[in-house]
Amino acid sequence: MNEKPAEHIPVLAQTLLENISLPRDAVMVDATIGHGGHSLLFAQQLGPEGLIIGLDVDQNSIDRARSVLGQVNCRVKLVRENFSGVKAVLADQGVDKIDFLLADLGFCSAQLEDESKGLSFQKNMPLDMRLDNRLGTSAADIVNRMDEKSLADLIYQFGEDHASRRIARFIVHQRKAGPIVTTEHLAAIVCKALGQAPTGRKYKIHPATRTFQALRIAVNSELENLQELLETATDVLDTGGRIAVISFHSLEDKLVKNDFKSKALRGIYKVLTKKPLVATEQEKIDNPRSRSAKLRIAERL
Repeated sequence: MNEKPAEHIPVLAQTLLENISLPRDAVMVDATIGHGGHSLLFAQQLGPEGLIIGLDVDQNSIDRARSVLGQVNCRVKLVRENFSGVKAVLADQGVDKIDFLLADLGFCSAQLEDESKGLSFQKNMPLDMRLDNRLGTSAADIVNRMDEKSLADLIYQFGEDHASRRIARFIVHQRKAGPIVTTEHLAAIVCKALGQAPTGRKYKIHPATRTFQALRIAVNSELENLQELLETATDVLDTGGRIAVISFHSLEDKLVKNDFKSKALRGIYKVLTKKPLVATEQEKIDNPRSRSAKLRIAERL
């Protein structure tokens, strides 16, 4: 229950407002509208001629954002679409160029607690992990069908877990007794593989954290979609327009960093954050979700 308020707090909100100032007629894309927290802040800078286009793959988030943004002065268009398809969404809305593109790559507490999504090992849930329930492959499909080497490679590549081979071996052995269909079952297998108890841990993070991250990234094609968004941003940002990306783990941050750097060298972007902006100590206390957040901003030349 104590986590509930945190889901409403947009990460690095004050930092964003200090670095992004929009004209009243600006067109903004919130690539991950979530519960609308970031967009609500920027809507206060916009007049009736301004426009916020919000994207999300989660229908619950779209519905919540629609309620939160219902009374703002600017125009709001909410679309259930992955941000990799932002160019097509803008074309459908008759928009050629935008002034600001924001992508918060995290997910909120409500999604972690949603048992239908199966993202958490804190309580027993179906092993799903699809943020977009229209996707065909779930985490259970991967865990129960993928061969051992491919599963180990996936956990190593997306989870950066050096024990990936051992974890994959234990998973493949355990699934012979029956399919692995719950988050609790998978977490217990990973803990057993690592020789760690699920409770009373001496490490900061749960032993299954990296495996769960790897599966979530794979199920939702998160890195491929982020790469597509970064490529598309070049085409849709107007001159002087800005892109801001908030990432939560090193794989995402590295993609953003390299993209901005490459485009700066080619004269496409001016990078406005030489180092990523991070939460203040007070924000980390007020909103624990912000502890791993890194914000990078670039301007279209």
